[in-house]
Amino acid sequence: MIGIISYGAGNIFSLTAALERLGIAYGMIYKEEDFEQYDRYIIPGVGHAGAAMHKLEQTGLIPKIKSLTKPVLGICVGMQLLTSYSEEGDSSLLNLFPIKTLRFKDSPDYKVPHTGWNTIFPEKENLLFKDIPSGSHFYFVHSYFIEYDTAYTLSSTNYNSQFSASIWRDNFYGVQFHPEKSGKYGETLLTNFSNI
Repeated sequence: MIGIISYGAGNIFSLTAALERLGIAYGMIYKEEDFEQYDRYIIPGVGHAGAAMHKLEQTGLIPKIKSLTKPVLGICVGMQLLTSYSEEGDSSLLNLFPIKTLRFKDSPDYKVPHTGWNTIFPEKENLLFKDIPSGSHFYFVHSYFIEYDTAYTLSSTNYNSQFSASIWRDNFYGVQFHPEKSGKYGETLLTNFSNI
């Protein structure tokens, strides 16, 4: 069963609706004792990474999150929180991945935020992308991106420059796109995560 870490950073209705639609059992985590009820975890998040990190710090859950050995999936800002630093709010983050979250550069051809469907290209074999073809489309809404690093990039995409659409290190995964809003392949990814 999936535990969704609740720390007040954004609306999780679309995520819980997708899990219900897929028949994937879930519950909410508010305090450290709640972790024991679940065998995998999702860190959701929308909005400002610095503000999200501050809210997460206030929960007192950070040491527990860092010590987890079961699968963990960060979605959107939840993924960014897994990195070491974000330019958004000049913020130190969880540092589970020694890479940075950077702001897209504005240009006439590439509007910020990056909003809409984009193709992703898996770069490593991993069960998270089982039955998801290379070049599949996922839905993005973000102004900040995870720098591309072959050591941690699970899949990549391009918007003005190449960046990590998803990352992976040990039991920690992150996706910049919103699987719960990405149709068939987003649902496949959530199902895959529930089976890892």
